[in-house]
Amino acid sequence: MRGNEMDIKKPLEILSKKDDSKLETNMNSCVKCGLCAESCMYYLAFKEPQYVPGAKAELVSSIYRRYNTFTGKIAPSLFNAKELDKEMADKMVDMLFGACTMCGRCVKHCSIGVDIPYIVRKGREMLAVMNMVPATLQSTVDAALNTGNNMAIPQEEFVDTIKWMEEELIDEMEDANARIPLDETDKNVFYTLNPREPKFFPLSISAIAKVFYAAGESWTISSKYYDVTNYGFFNGNNDQAAQIAGYLYDEIHKLRGKKLVLGECGHGSRATRWEGPGYLKTKFDFETITAVELIASYIREGKITLDKSLNSTKVTIHDPCNLVRNGGLFNEIRFVVKSAVSDLQEMSPYGEDNFCCGGGGGALAMSEYNERRIKIGAIKAQQIAKSGAKVVITPCHNCVDQLQQLNHTYKLGVKIMTIAEIVADALVINKQ
Repeated sequence: MRGNEMDIKKPLEILSKKDDSKLETNMNSCVKCGLCAESCMYYLAFKEPQYVPGAKAELVSSIYRRYNTFTGKIAPSLFNAKELDKEMADKMVDMLFGACTMCGRCVKHCSIGVDIPYIVRKGREMLAVMNMVPATLQSTVDAALNTGNNMAIPQEEFVDTIKWMEEELIDEMEDANARIPLDETDKNVFYTLNPREPKFFPLSISAIAKVFYAAGESWTISSKYYDVTNYGFFNGNNDQAAQIAGYLYDEIHKLRGKKLVLGECGHGSRATRWEGPGYLKTKFDFETITAVELIASYIREGKITLDKSLNSTKVTIHDPCNLVRNGGLFNEIRFVVKSAVSDLQEMSPYGEDNFCCGGGGGALAMSEYNERRIKIGAIKAQQIAKSGAKVVITPCHNCVDQLQQLNHTYKLGVKIMTIAEIVADALVINKQ
């Protein structure tokens, strides 16, 4: 590449696909009202026009107009139609990767419902075919492609961790049947994990194992393909996203599992459950649900017994964007939490209008933008502090990691817990 010279054929093909009516509709629908501005953590933190969600989408839309509309071709300056050159591509990287978590809050505040995250994702696809994905994000994807998990944890190390947690669980339950089964076939539940669990939060594995033990569940974890995350959903490379999604698809068939249960990860649940069939171009022939929904079913069906007085400290809930605003699990999360705790104080705002933790969209993986990520996280830190809670519950390990960092940076003095952990602490184990 020399100066501003670059190969723009492939990225422009993404914008010119005739079968993507959703993209064309959304790019042509923005009325520039500005209502999306106050919905965005980046704009609220920096107060600069470039951070307005509509302005980020306009980067992609302006390129579309330049190459795909008559007016944009003959009078580009009159219709804000922009060339795709090196300067524009660099700006797209900074704004679409470095200044958007694709949380979707802007969509809820848009006067006509423009799907800005969808446009951002298309912009990321354009950058991916130009090999302009931020290096740290791409390295996370590469680790998953090459090793089966995004932290490149060796299989032997993973197995050792699971065996260690199993020994701890057997001791706690005083029952040799309190196991964490690996690679077992014909089980009802094929369970998945975020690699951050075996690496940094192994107690969350023993927590869900304790829940499964109490429920008498038939379950297993793969020792090789257990990773619920899919950072291909973030880097814009759909072929790589499909390969990662295929690992779980192939493994559940290999082990003849009946139900794919997605561990506590917002984007991983969305990328597998909702995007996965599209990536793989096949309908899943097994049930796919989240751990939250499975635990809720245990409570409703009386398979586990909880004593909420065992969790008497005031708690609040952080709603992962891809599970609540974009996943519809608002009621299920609160049903489980209210069954397990005695003092819940909601944040303001909460639910579908809650703010992102600041680590979504791949931001947690991109060290290039750490300073921005922590700065926008001040909004979430303020929400937590105002709630007065001492425990923050969230069913997403990426959120857990971001919240841990916010807890330290802003000196919140809270404890961050997953759904499985809070439920495990409330379990009443009825031993025969």
